[in-house]
Amino acid sequence: MKQQLFCFGLGYTAQNLVRHLKQQDASWKFSGTCTTPSDENVILFDGISPMTNLKNRLADVTHMLISIPPQNNIGDPVLHHHIADFSQLENLKWLGYLSTTSIYGDHRGNWVDDETPPAPHSLQGQQRLEAEQAWLKILQKENVPVHIFRLGSIYGPDRGLLANLQAGRQKKVIKRGQYFSRIHVDDLAQVLMASIKSPDPGRSYNVVDDLPTATPDILDYICNLLGRPHLPAIDINDAKISPILRIFYSENKRVRNDRIKQELGVSLKYPTYKEGFSSLVRSLR
Repeated sequence: MKQQLFCFGLGYTAQNLVRHLKQQDASWKFSGTCTTPSDENVILFDGISPMTNLKNRLADVTHMLISIPPQNNIGDPVLHHHIADFSQLENLKWLGYLSTTSIYGDHRGNWVDDETPPAPHSLQGQQRLEAEQAWLKILQKENVPVHIFRLGSIYGPDRGLLANLQAGRQKKVIKRGQYFSRIHVDDLAQVLMASIKSPDPGRSYNVVDDLPTATPDILDYICNLLGRPHLPAIDINDAKISPILRIFYSENKRVRNDRIKQELGVSLKYPTYKEGFSSLVRSLR
């Protein structure tokens, strides 16, 4: 039987994973959902209304990726509308749920690792943790092979600080002692593929690089690569930023990635932001 991946949410990460799997093995088949379907392999799912005949569509699926975030009032929209469709999926070998490191909450700049108990600080973090728990219940009840991936901020071509800087929408917000963890989208795909190769249902993984870093330091580094002046610094107390971004700044931690290396054998292509953004700037030229 051919390997077939179904993606709930064919966005930036899912499309990149599809590209990597195709490069590895052209026999892979792909389908999924989107809010604006483009072909017969992509079906409409807006999280508000259920899909029709989903179980039939999933009958031959061997692998599944969930990248749709929780929604207010209903939690995980896939499970809210389609929990019954996950019973007796006999061909399913692997399911990956994309969560975030926000489930750990605020640790005042200290390190957390894969064994750190979740303690979400924000509503978004609490919703993510509840979604993780809901998917793990499906593992227990229906033996669905669920894997949890707790992601740092994703960057790559056309996404992240470099893209925002080029578009003129990036601010250099200063909050002393603040760390963020990131992951290049290609390394994220590498982690997912390693898990697909060596499934371990019920396991969770922190998917971040080796060097949590303050955003202003990275912005200065990118500006140096581009040969342009540094952005002016704005103190967090004076910055006009979105409520979501302010939530990010309310949580401060450094996240370890030991498990992806020790258990999945992953060697990061971009172990720090320096390799990642240097590669992205080179690609511009």
